[in-house]
Amino acid sequence: MTTSMQDQSLIGQPIDRIDGRLKVTGRATYAYEHTEAGQAAHGYILGASVAKGRVTDIDDSAARRAPGVLYVMTHRNAPAQPEFGPAVPPNVRDVFTRARPVLANDRVRYYDEPVALVVAETFEAARAAARLIRVRYDEEKADFELTSRLGQAYTPPRVNAGMAPDSAVGDFEGAFKQAAIALDLTYATPYQSHNPMEPQATIAVWRGDDLTVYASAQTLNNFRATLANTLRVAPERIRIISPYVGGGFGAKLIPHADAILAALAARVLQRPVKIALTRQQMYANAGYRAAMVHQLRLCAQPDGRLTAMGYDVYSATSRFEEFCEQTAVFARHLYAAPNRLTRHRLVPVDLNRGEWMRSPGEAPGMLAYECGMDELAERLALDPIELRVRNEPAEDPERGVPFSTRNLVECMHTGAERFGWKQRNPKPASVREGRKLIGMGMAAAIRPNYIGASTARVAIDAMGRVTVSMDMTDIGTGTYTIVSQVAAENLGVPMSAVRVQLGDSRHPRTAGSGGSWGAASTTNAVVAACQAIKRQIADAAGSPYREADGATLRFAGGRVIAGSHSESLATLMARVAPRGLQADGSVGPMGESYKAYSQHSYGAHFVEVEVDMDTGEIRMRRMLSVISAGRILNAKTARSQILGGMTWGIGAALMEQTLLDARHGHFVNHDLAEYLVPVNGDIAQMDVVFLEEPDEHANALGVKGLGELGVCGAGAAVANAVYNATGVRVREFPVTLDKVMAGLAAVVG
Repeated sequence: MTTSMQDQSLIGQPIDRIDGRLKVTGRATYAYEHTEAGQAAHGYILGASVAKGRVTDIDDSAARRAPGVLYVMTHRNAPAQPEFGPAVPPNVRDVFTRARPVLANDRVRYYDEPVALVVAETFEAARAAARLIRVRYDEEKADFELTSRLGQAYTPPRVNAGMAPDSAVGDFEGAFKQAAIALDLTYATPYQSHNPMEPQATIAVWRGDDLTVYASAQTLNNFRATLANTLRVAPERIRIISPYVGGGFGAKLIPHADAILAALAARVLQRPVKIALTRQQMYANAGYRAAMVHQLRLCAQPDGRLTAMGYDVYSATSRFEEFCEQTAVFARHLYAAPNRLTRHRLVPVDLNRGEWMRSPGEAPGMLAYECGMDELAERLALDPIELRVRNEPAEDPERGVPFSTRNLVECMHTGAERFGWKQRNPKPASVREGRKLIGMGMAAAIRPNYIGASTARVAIDAMGRVTVSMDMTDIGTGTYTIVSQVAAENLGVPMSAVRVQLGDSRHPRTAGSGGSWGAASTTNAVVAACQAIKRQIADAAGSPYREADGATLRFAGGRVIAGSHSESLATLMARVAPRGLQADGSVGPMGESYKAYSQHSYGAHFVEVEVDMDTGEIRMRRMLSVISAGRILNAKTARSQILGGMTWGIGAALMEQTLLDARHGHFVNHDLAEYLVPVNGDIAQMDVVFLEEPDEHANALGVKGLGELGVCGAGAAVANAVYNATGVRVREFPVTLDKVMAGLAAVVG
């Protein structure tokens, strides 16, 4: 760290990740790599080859005789587990903590659901033996279609996070009938699958009645609670360890079959058992984003002011466990319109449950909605930014409360200036460079700001060294670094004096990583703990420190300062607390400020693409995102988060889709050879600009979540740019070259 950096606030600085060297040198230990428990046996899961029915016979005799095999588990000999329970549990919290039995009966509820586990001395032996198992089924008729079965849709009791499925303000239907200008648009977004670099993986170790689980987890408390309920073990007897996570994106908010089966098998064998889902197994067994149909109805006056907004979302859901993304909820807060209607409907299918996937709700919802706004702007002959500005609300359109901060218009204006938006030709297919069609598009971004109940523990030893402990996880976002920055600044010590301990359920409980609440929840808990330990130090030191208040007691430059009196922190600690001190600090859950103010983060995305006139091939040329998300904790890691979200948006717009075989309920492109995600060659020039605006209503630090904001609206900006380039509007995502080519000939001749 340079001297100039030491002279200014550590918070906000673009400091390198303190765990970066461990990761690039291979010394960061991920779930499958822990060795402290000794040599583990390897488990391999065999999945069902039908989507619905019962196992009528299973012959595992050859597998049990295979070399190296230690144990074969099926529904016939699996340890007893509780019933799964209703599709919708009574409480929202139960979704994360309910028992999740595996191999508990002969039912098959989805394709590739586990029907057997083989445990052997090596992974290869377990996999080979699994192929020797012969299973017979009584197959039942299954349903997989969404679009042809919208008439069977039903209203869920709630959508994700307990939100209301419907909202209504004014008289939407009446306003729609009388509208001067009305659009009725239907979009479709496909199934998408989680593909973090690290798959779901577990090592389970029993010591008597105590279980230690090395897992790839976003929320340790969820994992512990689910395992406790499934295994019928007291939570305090289970320890979850997850110091490094190779990506989560919502896929690791709850444990999956690998964790349950590893724990069951390890208990039977009385030795450590490790299981990792293969990449192919993840598609059916580690959640996905459900396919959706979006009906968007927009009504406006000729000047562009919305008179009504209606948004209906139809989504596929598993029969045995309901999951409904809050896809239309963001629309309740984004633009002003006196008449409003949002509704969520579900169509049951015979698949595994959908799960949280980065920006649940906003990612697919804004992909459709912000394209609809682009279509409305063209219908009105208005600039897309101007349309959005004219519909900027003075207060939350549905809650009727003020926004804590709202910098969306400035995000759009700043982005337009930096991107050269004035050079955009609003007439589609009018800008050419040789055989390339050039287009620009933009979209707005919004995502709610949350904070979760979290506790941090801060300890200082006699030498002034600081240790921060919590069960928070770092899923690749830079949590170790921002926690160190906040602790170092609050205690006036260099970051080299701070040690951060994360990813162990023995540490104080936090909300974990997810929902973009991790940074705000964690760092504000650290601030609270630092405040508590500073008071302890002052009280232990006596006069003049004890009498100093928050304005006159300062910790800076490795010293404790009370008025004109100053002493080295290390010297002071050695004198007054040679055994060290520690304190806990807590924040959350969301309180009165969240009732009084509508809290969101905002952004605007700008994209330029080129489209080959002969092949329809789409190439990114450049992309800019302007982000307003409260106080920025680390400019470098924050930028990385937004860049990742932008990339995810490009993938959603142009390539990501999990293809379902509607005959068998099988995801056919279940690997990274055929499930396409953007790579470096797909991205081109990208930039991020932050409009920093600390939000005093959000929390003590004024920070907001931004990890998922970068996805919101990003795909729509890409799709809008493709339309501006070609004049071909694709409403069924992703926008692939075949769909562009279908309409391109009529446009360019």
